[in-house]
Amino acid sequence: MPTSSRTPTPPTTPPKPTWDPKPVNVRPFPWLRPTIRIRLTLLYGGMFLMAGIVLLTIIYMLAANALQEGSELPVKILRGNFAATSNVCNLPNESSGEIFTQAIQSCLQHQRAQALNTLLNRSLLALLGLTVVAFAFGYAMAGRVLSPLGRITRTAQRVAGSDLHRRIELGGPDDELKELADTFDEMLDRLDRAFESQRRFVVNASHELRTPLAINRTLLEVQLADPDASPELAQLGKTLLATNERSEQLVEGLLLLARSENKIVDKKPVDLAEVASQALDQARAEAQAKGVEIRGVRQQAFVQGNGVLLERIALNLVQNAVRYNIKDEGWVEVTTEPQQGCAVLVVSNTGPAVPAYEVENLFEPFRRLRTERTGSDKGVGLGLSIVRSVVRAHDGTITATPREGGGLEMRVVLPV
Repeated sequence: MPTSSRTPTPPTTPPKPTWDPKPVNVRPFPWLRPTIRIRLTLLYGGMFLMAGIVLLTIIYMLAANALQEGSELPVKILRGNFAATSNVCNLPNESSGEIFTQAIQSCLQHQRAQALNTLLNRSLLALLGLTVVAFAFGYAMAGRVLSPLGRITRTAQRVAGSDLHRRIELGGPDDELKELADTFDEMLDRLDRAFESQRRFVVNASHELRTPLAINRTLLEVQLADPDASPELAQLGKTLLATNERSEQLVEGLLLLARSENKIVDKKPVDLAEVASQALDQARAEAQAKGVEIRGVRQQAFVQGNGVLLERIALNLVQNAVRYNIKDEGWVEVTTEPQQGCAVLVVSNTGPAVPAYEVENLFEPFRRLRTERTGSDKGVGLGLSIVRSVVRAHDGTITATPREGGGLEMRVVLPV
């Protein structure tokens, strides 16, 4: 049976992403977070409050019993004239002894009830004041007890920002928290040594590869400069020279990737608009050769960082946007703008449709969209990996979003 050579046309627009790009750790009311400190405070204060209520109940019962036993009349009044000395009780001036005795007993019960009432009210006020003090004291004590955990958390957050040189170095008694901190420091030591060894290996290997590649390039250029060389030999020399140039780019990329994994210590004010303009100047000839229009408004936006590495960010993004573009009526838009507490560089372009689930893979070394490592002559597969490493070294973030009509929008946010 004859088979049709027609291939299915790819979709013009990528599928919608199913993930929510909102940050998951943002809380509308962070002070309502049930932290261990808040829970310990509620535990300490609640236990004190329950103990105070039980103690107040016992004291009230004992006082009521004591007043009940102490308010009984030890004598019985038979007759006589008495005058009331208080407005609390309404005692008859002249009456029989039985009626007068009942009146005095009623008066004593009334005074006992008033005394218990006063005791209860004042005790509740005292309990309320002591509860507030207990909660405040419990909050302070919980903070003091949990302060080593806060120190461990802050160190872990700094380590998460690629700063493996920090240590907790917790002092104090040899308890469980100090054991946890020492274990964490030991883990950081091992990680730091492993990453440093990896960086050193990449740098040394790249330096060792530079020399033979430079020698090969010199020999090939000398051979190509020979006017007596045959056309076949000249074509072979050009092919080998292109392969050698690709290898040199790979080595330079590995060196830059190894350097950019470190934190930037010596930071200076750098204008992102100037950096982006310099990157566009370097890529303009390639864009004109491919018929790609370069546009965009670049506002002045200063950040603290390394100018050479920041220029590498813009250059890699612009080169990718130019190389992975459409043939006709393609464009690359580069914009910079200052925002509250940060500066933003956005590089968007037309191009082939990019599925949302493949976007994250583009930042991995030697990964390309629907191509293998050796299947493209557009680069060595380290461009976006270098960009992400440099952005992280500057404490920034980079996100890639597929466009509706194809292509990507790369957004770099750097703190000022």
